[in-house]
Amino acid sequence: MFPGMDAKKLKKMMKDMEQIPAERVIIEGQKKLVIEEPQVIRINLMGQETYQIVGKAKEIEQEPFTNEDVKLVMEQTGKTEEEVRQALKKNEGDIAKTILELKG
Repeated sequence: MFPGMDAKKLKKMMKDMEQIPAERVIIEGQKKLVIEEPQVIRINLMGQETYQIVGKAKEIEQEPFTNEDVKLVMEQTGKTEEEVRQALKKNEGDIAKTILELKG
């Protein structure tokens, strides 16, 4: 399985593995990936935790703004969450432009 590794080391390594029950794994960065019904294994090797995730990922379109941005614009304009989200999307996440648009 691991060339050059003796059986004792391999056995110890396998002892430090744990399957983690998960319904969904979300990875957020420049892209947002969602893995439904994944198999997740945590491996602790020499004090470092490593996670192995197996499953089919789908890419989700990320909004160019955060929930905090939405709350701020709602507070400043008195508009509903839906109105604010639509305006922020239209203005590509530009908070100042969205506030001016919704107030005007």
